[in-house]
Amino acid sequence: MKLQGTMQVNQKNHLEIGGCDTVELAREFGTPLYVIDETLFRQNCRAYYQAFTESYGATVIYASKTLSNLAVCSMVEQEGLGLDVVSGGELYTAAKARFPMERVYFHGNNKSPEELRMALEYKVGRIVVDNRYELETLNNLAGEMGVKVNILLRLSPGVEAHTHEYIKTGQIDSKFGLVIENGMAMAGVKRALQLPHVQLTGFHCHIGSQIFELQSYAHAAEVMMGFVHNVYRETGFVAEELNMGGGLGIYYYQGDRPRPVKEYADVLMTAVKNTAAALDLPVPKVIVEPGRSIAGPAGITLYTVGAIKDIPGIRKYVAVDGGMGDNPRPALYQSKYEACVANRMHEQPVEKVSIAGKCCESGDMLIRDIALPSLQPGDILAVLGTGAYNYSMSMNYNRLPRPAMILVNNGRADLIVRREDYCDLIRNDVMPDRLRSNLVKLASSR
Repeated sequence: MKLQGTMQVNQKNHLEIGGCDTVELAREFGTPLYVIDETLFRQNCRAYYQAFTESYGATVIYASKTLSNLAVCSMVEQEGLGLDVVSGGELYTAAKARFPMERVYFHGNNKSPEELRMALEYKVGRIVVDNRYELETLNNLAGEMGVKVNILLRLSPGVEAHTHEYIKTGQIDSKFGLVIENGMAMAGVKRALQLPHVQLTGFHCHIGSQIFELQSYAHAAEVMMGFVHNVYRETGFVAEELNMGGGLGIYYYQGDRPRPVKEYADVLMTAVKNTAAALDLPVPKVIVEPGRSIAGPAGITLYTVGAIKDIPGIRKYVAVDGGMGDNPRPALYQSKYEACVANRMHEQPVEKVSIAGKCCESGDMLIRDIALPSLQPGDILAVLGTGAYNYSMSMNYNRLPRPAMILVNNGRADLIVRREDYCDLIRNDVMPDRLRSNLVKLASSR
């Protein structure tokens, strides 16, 4: 098990994070509980800023789909990064956090006209156009509003990223972007250059997520710069900006070998510069979009152990008070996590168990076959590396309220997302009058 950031074992034999005892956090705020290590989150932001912005003049924008709320947006802004949003909800969150709109990039493969209008009203820095339909819609909306909007075109470079099938995004067979290989991308460029209310500034690609093989990024950069060269030859347009997406992998489980951010920056920027030189092109402004590698390691989730079922010779199930409702990734991607008994950190593993969630699904298993000390109901289990795509993908299946989230730093714990209650679950439910009257009749007849 790998402790990261400010995590350590204190004198009580408890897991500590951000100077806070996790057992006390569970007692004060309840479980399940998302905990974000502010120090590590900010350190990860700074690692990107130093590696890309200070070293190469590149722009770093945080992928808010990873983890988005008012506090996170505020920290990202304070650390000098931009923000990548993919929906009206994420854009609204950024606006409410007073994030500088000129540093916001609006992504998404099917933005609605209402979302595009919202982006134009907020005057976001760039809209990353995914397809021809969006291009035409955006141009018409901008014309109606009397503005000209800066855009990037999202391209599919056909680069193989060695990661899970569901989080590959740069291959030809993808719902994202205009394909380079079959001419879709070039046709999109030529159309964008004809339209009066959009200003094409460059191109975007994203090859996938949880990537450890840095040469995939180098190859993608070479393909993208080759396309920039072809566009110049056919149209005379020289791309000023090249957004290479994100996707750098993090440590979740033994065998994961994340690469340093500086090494990632050196590989990517060298590939862009060398290819530009070979093609006699100016080096474009490079943009990267990290998300998981900033938020993921900074988060843990605390659970309370409940029922334990031992099937001799088969499996020992240990159920916790959360599961796929607060972390659907194991069910979706077969993702693996490490965990520890937060209230008994020095005890040695003595048995292999499987951590089950409380949803009515056989697939609601957080961790299969993990070696842990002998567990008892009431123990606090900490699952590590849950800062990315846990809260943002959480749900109310089985009408379970979503957990609270706290931000810890220097012994202080601040609530940044309130725990949902049962009233929240029915807040948007509406009872039609005809059903209400039936209920009254039934009640009076009893």
